[in-house]
Amino acid sequence: MGDLELLLPGEAEVLVRGLRSFPLREMGSEGWNQQHENLEKLNMQAILDATVSQGEPIQELLVTHGKVPTLVEELIAVEMWKQKVFPVFCRVEDFKPQNTFPIYMVVHHEASIINLLETVFFHKEVCESAEDTVLDLVDYCHRKLTLLVAQSGCGGPPEGEGSQDSNPMQKQAELMEFEIALKALSVLRYITDCVDSLSLSTLSRMLSTHNLPCLLVELLEHSPWSRREGGKLQQFEGSRWHTVAPSEQQKLSKLDGQVWIALYNLLLSPEAQARYCLTSFAKGRLLKLRAFLTDTLLDQLPNLAHLQSFLAHLTLTETQPPKKDLVLEQIPEIWERLERENRGKWQAIAKHQLQHVFSPSEQDLRLQARRWAETYRLDVLEAVAPERPRCAYCSAEASKRCSRCQNEWYCCRECQVKHWEKHGKTCVLAAQGDRAK
Repeated sequence: MGDLELLLPGEAEVLVRGLRSFPLREMGSEGWNQQHENLEKLNMQAILDATVSQGEPIQELLVTHGKVPTLVEELIAVEMWKQKVFPVFCRVEDFKPQNTFPIYMVVHHEASIINLLETVFFHKEVCESAEDTVLDLVDYCHRKLTLLVAQSGCGGPPEGEGSQDSNPMQKQAELMEFEIALKALSVLRYITDCVDSLSLSTLSRMLSTHNLPCLLVELLEHSPWSRREGGKLQQFEGSRWHTVAPSEQQKLSKLDGQVWIALYNLLLSPEAQARYCLTSFAKGRLLKLRAFLTDTLLDQLPNLAHLQSFLAHLTLTETQPPKKDLVLEQIPEIWERLERENRGKWQAIAKHQLQHVFSPSEQDLRLQARRWAETYRLDVLEAVAPERPRCAYCSAEASKRCSRCQNEWYCCRECQVKHWEKHGKTCVLAAQGDRAK
């Protein structure tokens, strides 16, 4: 697994074999928290494995033990919890917990799972092992990307925590949702890599039900991961907005590359072409791609020359009326089943979790803080970090770490003082957890 190991091979297998689906009512419970910690460890180890390129046992274990469908179900379950249960908490006026980190861990769970799926779905056997749940995953990615396109006019997520014109917690939630959507884009692209082995139901879902090629064209047009700030081009990568140097502005970004590869797979594979109905609407949307296919882009992705030829031929092709064939096909069932099982119970689930899950004692918080410290080892976090540390307050490059908990980074003493009101409680708990070990 490389020089830096978070999990031994035998330990990783035990964690993978123990993965299971939890009812919405049990999210945030002790057993659920233990699995969340295990997923974080598997997530970080998978990134380490991929970084050193010395075999990827986490991906192999997930396939061997048939746990990819479990991850997909957990992903959709926490998405539903955030949409149906979490808003109930927000409407409870007298709910003022001493520490909001237990709730944050549930909210963050979706990001943890989609990040793990992004890492392992690069391998085609992982997509194949998802079996029927790939339909549910396609629907999930479609929901996220549709929301991303709809919100692209707002200029993307907030940057940093120093601004005082909006709620920092709200900005943090918006940033997390934005990152989840970008990871869903990568997962969708990896699914399209398997287009030749996908079921007819999955292809129909992607091409007919959701018309993903047209949605991907919308993403290229809006490019929500790019923006102009103060006259300078910025791109979102590694959880931050970065200013792009003038000499690098013609370079294809990773996210733009994911969209182009997905379009290539969906439009040029024989299996997809046989299923895609080129209506006048689809033809009009797809022909907009010609404006993006510049010589600079073709130099970076030469295979797009085939896509350019396809579009040239498309201009001369007669459009097709929408097909009205009677087709029997599978449909995604996880979201519908979870909604059916919990319909009318959202208030009761929220009440139970407020009383028994999200109001822990001081001792419980200290024990949990110690477990967090054991899970998020600093040497591993630094190894998997996509960039140098950033200031927790102003997002500038940071060189100083909080001396008490060793978790947060700052660029200067002034930023640390300003951030203490938000960071203080978590810092004290983490430090107490370290001393209790």
